[in-house]
Amino acid sequence: MAITTLSSREFNQDTGRAKVAARSGPVFITDRGRPGHVLLTFEDYQRLTGQDNIVDLLGLPAGVEDAELEAPRPRDLAQPADLS
Repeated sequence: MAITTLSSREFNQDTGRAKVAARSGPVFITDRGRPGHVLLTFEDYQRLTGQDNIVDLLGLPAGVEDAELEAPRPRDLAQPADLS
């Protein structure tokens, strides 16, 4: 596993390089020379946290296996234009 360190400036100028580096291991992003953030692939994040499904990621209570999420349909949000 390779560890890469980038300054905030380097990260901002070349995020593609940081994403490629994250495939080989964590990327430490420094702010004024001090570690501030760590970039990981999503797979590494899941492995480290043990969260591998959407229920875990949403922080739903233990025992909730099938969560039904309802999003309003766009046409339900539309309002008629007031042309007066």
